Amino acid sequence: MEARKPGFKPCVGLVLGSGLDCLVDAMDDGTVIPYTDLPGFFTPTVAGHDGALWLGQLGGVAVACLAGRVHAYEGTGAGAMNGAVRALRHAGCEYLLLTNAAGSLNPDAGPGSLMLITDHINFTGANPLMGETGDTFVDMTNAYDSGLRDGLQRAAEALDIALTEGVYIWFTGPSFETPAEIRASMTLGADLVGMSTVPEVIVARQCGLRVAAISMITNLAAGLDITPITHEQTLNVAAAAAHDMQKLLVGFLEEFFEDAVLGHTGQEPISRRRL
Repeated sequence: MEARKPGFKPCVGLVLGSGLDCLVDAMDDGTVIPYTDLPGFFTPTVAGHDGALWLGQLGGVAVACLAGRVHAYEGTGAGAMNGAVRALRHAGCEYLLLTNAAGSLNPDAGPGSLMLITDHINFTGANPLMGETGDTFVDMTNAYDSGLRDGLQRAAEALDIALTEGVYIWFTGPSFETPAEIRASMTLGADLVGMSTVPEVIVARQCGLRVAAISMITNLAAGLDITPITHEQTLNVAAAAAHDMQKLLVGFLEEFFEDAVLGHTGQEPISRRRL
């Protein structure tokens, strides 16, 4: 990263989910690096994931943006994003904002809405730290940082964007879940379902990154609606709702980030410390 954008020190990492690569258009002074040029990065094979790292300013904050992620079901396993997340930390990021497309288990939170993840359930039996040595016993008690969540809620309120909250359950995919699996997920306390994000959160917490994650609801989960679930539907709804996601993320970084996270520390605002 240093060689491609000398002197640039990102403090916030951003991961874009299915259909959200358009958010890089909101960046200023952007520099793009294909994943193929970065050691330890796998290239996505799924539509809606470009596979490039963008370095630039978003909402006045220095951001390293992963436009597209690799999923465990693409054949690279649960640790597919380990190298990318660790590279963000190595580059100087202290915070990680994750986005994804997800199915809702709550009919009141339908397609096109945004949901802030408060916790997750790993339903896959896999973990990105399996087989590694060192500090693999990671505390996940406050995996989704309460300070970041409070700031995002305040930003959403100021922007008049509805932002519900819920527990995310991770299935490996690539097939969508069955109605029986969705009923089981609801019994376990899940509010939304998807095929990503959890591995990145685990590795981020191992690295010491503070994490927040927002899901864009693209469909009601299997058995809750008669509409067939397809990846094309996911991309179409994500594209239609991307405007709210962009407004929320930019507004959060621009107006609320330093108050929500650093206001009590007496440190300089994050945008001035890092740019």
